[in-house]
Amino acid sequence: MSCSAIGPGGSHLFGGGESKKAAIMGSFFRSEEMSLCQLFIQPEAAYSSVAELGEAGSVQFRDLNVEVNSFQRKFVNEVRRCDELERKLRYIEAELNKENLPIPEIEDLPNAPNPREITDLETSLEKTENEILELSQNAVNLKSNFLELTELRHVLEKTESFFNEREGVNGTDSLTRALISEDPATQATNVRGRLGFVAGVVPRERVPGFERMLWRISRGNVFLRQVELEEPLEDPNTGNEIYKTVFVAFFQGEQLKSRVKKVCTGFHASLYPCPSAYTEREEMVKGVRTRLEDLTMVLNQTQDHRQRVLISVAKELQNWMVMVRKMKAIYHTLNMFNLDVTKKCLIAECWVPVKDLPGVQKALADGSRVSGSSIPSFLNVIETTEAPPTFNRTNKFTRGFQNLIDSYGVSSYREVNPALYTIITFPFLFAIMFGDAGHGLILTLFGLYMVVFEKKLLKKKSNNEIWNIFFAGRYIILLMGLFSIYTGVIYNDVFSKSMNIFGSSWTISGYNGTDLRDNVFLTLSPYDSYENFSATSYPLGLDPIWQSAENKIIFLNSYKMKLSIIFGVVHMIFGVCLSVVNHVHFRKKINILLEFVPQILFLLLLFAYMVAMMFMKWVLYYPQFTKECSKERCSQETLDIIRYGPSCAPSVLILFINMMLFKSTVPTGAGCQEFMFDGQDIIQQIFVVVALLCIPTLLLGKPLYILCCGRKKKSQHVSRNGDVNQGLELTPENVETPSSSPVHNEHEEDEGMGEVFIHQAIHTIEYILSTISHTASYLRLWALSLAHAQLSEVLWNMVLSMGLSGGAADPDNPSSYINSLMLFVMFAAWAVLTVAILVMMEGLSAFLHTLRLHWVEFMSKFYEGTGYIFQPFSFKVILESDDIGED
Repeated sequence: MSCSAIGPGGSHLFGGGESKKAAIMGSFFRSEEMSLCQLFIQPEAAYSSVAELGEAGSVQFRDLNVEVNSFQRKFVNEVRRCDELERKLRYIEAELNKENLPIPEIEDLPNAPNPREITDLETSLEKTENEILELSQNAVNLKSNFLELTELRHVLEKTESFFNEREGVNGTDSLTRALISEDPATQATNVRGRLGFVAGVVPRERVPGFERMLWRISRGNVFLRQVELEEPLEDPNTGNEIYKTVFVAFFQGEQLKSRVKKVCTGFHASLYPCPSAYTEREEMVKGVRTRLEDLTMVLNQTQDHRQRVLISVAKELQNWMVMVRKMKAIYHTLNMFNLDVTKKCLIAECWVPVKDLPGVQKALADGSRVSGSSIPSFLNVIETTEAPPTFNRTNKFTRGFQNLIDSYGVSSYREVNPALYTIITFPFLFAIMFGDAGHGLILTLFGLYMVVFEKKLLKKKSNNEIWNIFFAGRYIILLMGLFSIYTGVIYNDVFSKSMNIFGSSWTISGYNGTDLRDNVFLTLSPYDSYENFSATSYPLGLDPIWQSAENKIIFLNSYKMKLSIIFGVVHMIFGVCLSVVNHVHFRKKINILLEFVPQILFLLLLFAYMVAMMFMKWVLYYPQFTKECSKERCSQETLDIIRYGPSCAPSVLILFINMMLFKSTVPTGAGCQEFMFDGQDIIQQIFVVVALLCIPTLLLGKPLYILCCGRKKKSQHVSRNGDVNQGLELTPENVETPSSSPVHNEHEEDEGMGEVFIHQAIHTIEYILSTISHTASYLRLWALSLAHAQLSEVLWNMVLSMGLSGGAADPDNPSSYINSLMLFVMFAAWAVLTVAILVMMEGLSAFLHTLRLHWVEFMSKFYEGTGYIFQPFSFKVILESDDIGED
């Protein structure tokens, strides 16, 4: 039975409105909709079809041969052929690296070779490898001969000093004449005393041991002379430099000669013939030099020819490597396919994004057309209860933020993706802690450099892991820098100094210029500038006059602490609201009533109300100074002014604690009231009671609903490997129905409900306690912001101000030039410490704290993160991973 019988199985799936609607939906708000599909491919079209799918990169295949051994799969021989081709390519690449020849990069990646082209590729690689092997072997042989001749030349030249060359009688040297008697009567006797010798070279590091061994075997009867070669020699096999020593060993007797030669062999010494006569050595040296000149010419020609061959191969090496990797990936993927019962059709199962289904169909059609198959391949969508993989389509800008989320946990299928909101919230919360316009400018310039030159930097393929991490998050760094400049302007903080752009809005009464100069510790009070309501505030950010105030830290403490609580509560409320989107999408609308409503009420009535009191305090209470008076002597209008004066402003924290404990605190000031407005005590009591009622609702609401309404038993659909309508049943199909499911007894049902109650109790306790702890956790925004500002100020005062106090160079004062030099040194030290400590270390600390605020405080309100990533079969991903592995 061929695949033609099952053709129309899935064609109707691409004309309906559901697929079109899914194609329109964005994939960054939530993961894309996935479908489990079956591919029916003719064997002759399988290779080309998988190649087209690899180029498309939108299909994640499932292994249908899990129980089959890797060596028993259908295409194991083809995979071995690819491994052999990769071995040859690695050898060629090693030879190119040995010669330091560059491998040019290719702009357009080649397609996977056709099955008919594989044989030609194998032939080309075989021929190239054999040619390089032959050239390399010839080069090694020639270099070995060259090394031997070079060593022989050194032996002949260096032994001149050993023999003390002088022309003597009958051409013999002085050493020989000293040992051989000239008297013919005693000549026969002196022959027995004649010395023999061996000459050669030995590795320099073996000389001490070589000398000791000769002494031991001869008991000191061997006379060894040696001299080190100044220039290193080249090892013909490895190309490494080796240092050797020329030696001559004199001895007497044949027995000692054999012992000396054995020692030379043991120490890998090379022995060379060396005549004792001067004229013979001179003739041999001339002959060796002539042979060396000829051999050098042959070596140069061989090396030039090898260079030409390698250069021509280098142009095609990248193409060959890409083609072989693609081919190997295709056969690995084909080994995951299954044969139908007729063995005439390959069946594959894969996850495909619904938006890419038309592209997959087109790839199958192109694969069949390229292979020349007359029977088309088909795709069939099947039902399954298995959780699909999570696929969020990203680009180079959003990929870094998505990686931050995936590092914590891949989102569940179709769950709300926090990365969409992290694009804004992450750099903003980071900037609250890193609020310095100067330091933010440094971050911005660094991120902008990586963004502008990203194509150039991508081609370098650095092996530095830290640099690769920075480069992968270049858009995150750029946004963090821009947001830090914004918060630095709001804080009016530039390298710990303030900018007076609009002029201070502060007016101080009762002080003159002398008082301001003489008072080092000047405490500013807000009411000094509000003698009338016509006073205006600073247009943007903090008034620069706070830079000179002694109570600057007290003011910034209150200001930044309130900001951290406000942004933290808003961030958590937004996270809880995102859970509604999940409940609606997964059709768990009962969770909206029994989980979301009590959660949001608890958060709003307590912590959002505390934030509202902060704003009311800022709005209702003004810094105008008023004189005290008694109730009998003050008018109602005056009493209202006193009530909202600076001395009657209540503490928000005390109000919140009293609200939770149902307590009250009597104000001490005349005309002051405990609450900010009338009826606030009643409202607070109602808020606390409703918030406390949310806890049992959250604890018991959902379990009681499940207990009362019962559990709906749904049929379990198991994915199958064949189309029943066409008779392709490869595995038995078990579909459970309510009638076939076993009946649960009361004990099992009670046990199941017990688990539900326990799970809901854990969820409730975790949410209630975490709401309190998470609100306090956002105080890290305040703490790190103050720490960063104070550290920056300390660095300025302790380092740079020492250089600035020296002043400029004065021609009349020679010591001023030393001060100028000191300013230069101090500025360099301040700049280095600023980048190293305040930007890098403090930036990393703020980054990690921001990461924790998103992972724990924000995402825990709605994010499960129990999914698994979609890993499509993509040539681009495979080639990139191979390049990283090689690096």
